[in-house]
Amino acid sequence: MPDEQMALSGGRPPARPLDEIDRAILRLLQTDGRASIRSVSEQVHVSRANAYARINRLIDDGVIRGFGARVDQERAGQSASAYITLKIVQNSWRTVREKLRALPGAAHIALVTGDFDVLLRVHTKDNHALRELVLTRIQAMEEVLSTRTLLVFEETDLEEGAP
Repeated sequence: MPDEQMALSGGRPPARPLDEIDRAILRLLQTDGRASIRSVSEQVHVSRANAYARINRLIDDGVIRGFGARVDQERAGQSASAYITLKIVQNSWRTVREKLRALPGAAHIALVTGDFDVLLRVHTKDNHALRELVLTRIQAMEEVLSTRTLLVFEETDLEEGAP
């Protein structure tokens, strides 16, 4: 593979194209990551060996990055959620990303375009913990120029099979 193509894909070979069966498998696993190979094979109408091979290929290609549980944050004791926008020092994204990743309650971090540079979603025990996170942890980072906190009143998970 040409070096330029590898560099554009983050040093990994590009993923192979997905067909309808691959996409059906992905939808099933997004709905139920614990689905058995037998169940997957029956629902997408392929043999168990074929379903097993396809799932392993999707994992090997990095299409499936892992399996996990979707957590109801409020029921798990994290009743405050917020999106925090950050303006950061130019060229400090990688450093900021690693610092944000280490924060308790950090759920999603994105480098974005527009009026701010970073969008961070957090879950905390309550608004006091959220305030402490923003004022004493995030705003103390030397790479962070400013923040804006957007408190989440209600969320709906749009992933397949989510309540």
